[in-house]
Amino acid sequence: MLEVKKLTKTYQSGSRLLTVLDHVSFTIEPRDTCAVVGPSGSGKTTLLGLCAGLDSPTSGTVTLVGHRLDESSEGERAEIRRTNVGFVFQTFKLIPTLTALQNVMVPLELSGYSNAKKSAIELLDEVGLNGRENHYPVQMSGGEQQRVGIARAFIHRPTILFADEPTGNLDTATGQRIEQLLINLNQTSGTTLVVVTHDMKFAQSCHRVLELDSGRIINDYQTTSEAMSTP
Repeated sequence: MLEVKKLTKTYQSGSRLLTVLDHVSFTIEPRDTCAVVGPSGSGKTTLLGLCAGLDSPTSGTVTLVGHRLDESSEGERAEIRRTNVGFVFQTFKLIPTLTALQNVMVPLELSGYSNAKKSAIELLDEVGLNGRENHYPVQMSGGEQQRVGIARAFIHRPTILFADEPTGNLDTATGQRIEQLLINLNQTSGTTLVVVTHDMKFAQSCHRVLELDSGRIINDYQTTSEAMSTP
């Protein structure tokens, strides 16, 4: 599903070279669930963006759903993301001028899908937003906005879902509900899940944990949790 080999990302910071990721390698199997943890600045978000094809590495390779991203054009990477990848952001990234329903419909409409409205309504109901379809983001709580973001990420039934601190802007109770929602949707859809989180309880609910520090994997282990096992 996802194969990362010797992934390195560096930036020029003034007169010095800043290494954000340093020869990171791992493989994630289909339907697996993996949490990426580590202190702020350890490279977690950069790693997620590279794995999803949102950015290009300085060196190393990412093979996503059988496609070598470094050998793909930007147009090809965009098509891989459109057909295979879902992404949930910490800051929701909803379009403020669109309703919840319209925000969820966007990926399918861009793909020319003819039954986008019906699918979006069903998924909003699945995430507990029945009756909120015509509300705009400003009319919704943070937890509700994140539910819309999750519904949008799942609307095209992605092969793999990347989530970057999906509960980082939410209070503890709301965050736990969002985490459970991701778990439930992962179980019902069989989507591979890779999530960056500071919540170690959430991380332990995944089958596997990758711990980063200073751009390197310092720990890679399987958990004993069955919470995210597919039925």
